[in-house]
Amino acid sequence: MVKKLRKKFVITAMLSLLVILVVMIGIINVVNIHSMYQDADNLLSILTTNDGFFPGMLPEIKLNDENGQFGSFPDNPKRGNDNFFPGDPFTFDRLNNIRSVEMPYQSRYFFVRFNSEGNITETDISHIAAISEDDANQYAQAAYSSGKKKGMSHSYRYSKVEKDDGSSLIVFVDLSASIVSAYKLLGQSLLIGAFALIAMFILVFIFSSQAVAPVVESLEKQKRFITDAGHELKTPLAVISANIDVLELESGKNEWTGSIRNQIKRMNSLVKNLLTLSRMDEERMHVVFSDFDLSATIRETAMSFQAVAESKNKKYQLDIEDGIHITGDKNSINQLASLLLDNALKYSSENGSIHLILSKDKNILFEVSNTCDCIPDGNLDRLFDRFYRADSSRSRDTGGYGIGLSVARAIAISHGGNIEAVRDGDHIIRFIVKLPKQLPKSKMQTAK
Repeated sequence: MVKKLRKKFVITAMLSLLVILVVMIGIINVVNIHSMYQDADNLLSILTTNDGFFPGMLPEIKLNDENGQFGSFPDNPKRGNDNFFPGDPFTFDRLNNIRSVEMPYQSRYFFVRFNSEGNITETDISHIAAISEDDANQYAQAAYSSGKKKGMSHSYRYSKVEKDDGSSLIVFVDLSASIVSAYKLLGQSLLIGAFALIAMFILVFIFSSQAVAPVVESLEKQKRFITDAGHELKTPLAVISANIDVLELESGKNEWTGSIRNQIKRMNSLVKNLLTLSRMDEERMHVVFSDFDLSATIRETAMSFQAVAESKNKKYQLDIEDGIHITGDKNSINQLASLLLDNALKYSSENGSIHLILSKDKNILFEVSNTCDCIPDGNLDRLFDRFYRADSSRSRDTGGYGIGLSVARAIAISHGGNIEAVRDGDHIIRFIVKLPKQLPKSKMQTAK
């Protein structure tokens, strides 16, 4: 029980951290990509507004001088002027000013002009080295034909503007460096997230015992109380039963002694189930696993309920496949069948029907179904909760305590199987037990 509780605590904590990390990493990377596109769009806005050039920078004019050499624009007059950005070298304003000045020299872009007829009139690739004029024209033709004002072409972000004379200008900005940075950020954030998960798992696992200690202590006290109370109740019940025997010998049987005997029987059944649950919770259930004929065991148990069903005018049907063997605890399986059949008899509708099926496919399937006037709404898995009763008033009439199905589930789980309740229409409820053909490895040692 403690191991299961610690396991659930660790899984819950790790899933919570995983969700937080996924959300944080997702937001960081989405914001980074959005910022990358936003910066590219701002740069494109500057270039398209200024006819493909940065403000204050004219296109390089190639003029032949008298010596046959080419001339170009003079350098930026601010180049190398240390006094242009006074103050601390790492202040945001200074860094932002330097970034603005350096932007024309750091940006990789090219542009293509189209006339009103859609023909290329100019291609400028002087600000980029990774693309040829033919490739630039090809990308521009594709962007021009798409009709979009803005978009992506390979690793280039482009923007298209139309002039008053019908001509068009398409500017492409290279985002390869930004995309590489985005990939690096994604990889680094995933790596950090993985390390955080591993570190958190180690810490949670180490401190989980302390975290669940109060709950474990409460459960231990509860189990100890149930065990002690169960054993203490056995003595007075035995004394009462002996006194009833004496009274019946002296005065004969009557309705009062019969009623007392019935209540003693109910109390003994309750104490037995409580002790069974307590032992299973403590994982010290002393069961003896052996190979036995499950078909014969279920048939023998089912036949003992047939007379009770007939006395209540209920249809009782058995479909038991012969020759099914299982490795398990025969007494526990017998108790499981008794609990399910007793539950079906108690809660089936008046003059209703009960159907027991035992078959073998991939697993061994043991099913008990019964008609029911009112099937509880919602998740039927609640029926297996301890002391849960869908109809408390009727449970008092039938003698139910809401603990039998809890014991049935504990027995099924102890044999490596499970049990579930399902609706079959509006008035039939089915309890299906699935048991493995072979004993699970975790039970092998107990079987030996």
